[in-house]
Amino acid sequence: MIHKRLSIVVATGLIGAATLLGAAPASAREPATSEPPRVELVLDVSGSMAAADIDGETRIAVAKRAFGKVVDALPETTQLGIRVLGATYSGKNKKTACQDTQQIIPIGPVNQVQAKNAIATLKPTGYTPIGLALKEAAADLGDSGATRRIVLITDGEDTCTPPDPCEVARDLAAQGTHLVVDTLGLTPDEKTRKQLVCISTATGGTFAAANSEEELTDRVQQLVDRAATPPPVQPATVTGTADCTDAPLLAPGVYTDREKISEHRYYRVAVQPDQELRASVSVALDRAVQPDYGVLLKASTKDGRELVRGLDAGDGRTDVLSAGLRWSADEQKADAKASAEAADADTDEDEETAATEVCLIVSNSFASKVVTATGMPVELSIDLVDASHAPDAPGLGRGFLFLLVLAIAGLLAGVLAGWITRYWVATWREN
Repeated sequence: MIHKRLSIVVATGLIGAATLLGAAPASAREPATSEPPRVELVLDVSGSMAAADIDGETRIAVAKRAFGKVVDALPETTQLGIRVLGATYSGKNKKTACQDTQQIIPIGPVNQVQAKNAIATLKPTGYTPIGLALKEAAADLGDSGATRRIVLITDGEDTCTPPDPCEVARDLAAQGTHLVVDTLGLTPDEKTRKQLVCISTATGGTFAAANSEEELTDRVQQLVDRAATPPPVQPATVTGTADCTDAPLLAPGVYTDREKISEHRYYRVAVQPDQELRASVSVALDRAVQPDYGVLLKASTKDGRELVRGLDAGDGRTDVLSAGLRWSADEQKADAKASAEAADADTDEDEETAATEVCLIVSNSFASKVVTATGMPVELSIDLVDASHAPDAPGLGRGFLFLLVLAIAGLLAGVLAGWITRYWVATWREN
């Protein structure tokens, strides 16, 4: 998810043909949860945070003040927790140091005094086990169905791999539990920036850099405010199949899935004769890929006959590729009628009014530079609208008639202009 990010199609209801086709289609509408979104701040307190290179002050001092300002501005309804890494073990045993991560404020309504006191006691100490801290933060947030967000603030890359933090982020995203990781780098170098971008894009989050206290405060506040606001549409998790026979039947809505490199994923949609199918797919590139790649979205019949092939769509982003298509069931009915007329056979009225089950196929031609079994984030948007009928174009006969009218009009205009000119010349000579 994958990122980015991508365009959202609002669900318009279940497909009316479900009773004719058997099982009801999967719906992207999920029961609304009364629990507010949950967010956890993960702060790096490793030894490098003692560097005094932000406005002449140490990174940890700037981070503490920024955290204090954010805590003071939190609404009472915010469900917030704070976890630290590299904050307690100063010894030389790397195995022990790489287990150094603790939750200092549990998830829930924030006691501002308690939170600020806990932050004030932090001192730069050990290593940077980012991968482990992300796994623990995900566990802190739980899996209650509410939107969950992790905000990671660090000044350096992970020094305890494995686990690799990028792989941890991909694994968390693959679980489909609505978890997003935003990353914020304090004066990051290029290696740190690449790792933080990898972590955020794997889960559909964002990356930003901060080089001053003001930038850090503003950015953390923005991320916390965003985390406290649930998205207008929450994509539903769905799992595509390797063929159309047992593919999930989908209603209009927005869905998320994970697709492996060079894989084909199938989904089904029932389209009524008076409806038009509009579908789009976006694949987030959460890892390095070779320069020649692409995403393809196709619609076909259950027996494999291709109906329409999607067109690529770009928005200027290089980490998300999209494709979309539109297809009307009227096209299928017209083809069937033409075939029946060619065979001198009667068309069945039931066939004309029955829904057409369309197979949507999502495929990619990526070549990854990173060996991993975790699929890439896929967002699939489906909508069914009233079929838009194109107006009939003028026939060939009408075209020739129009040209003839233009020729006659031109001839008459030329003759009239000639008469007027001759009359004007004759009058001028007499005078």
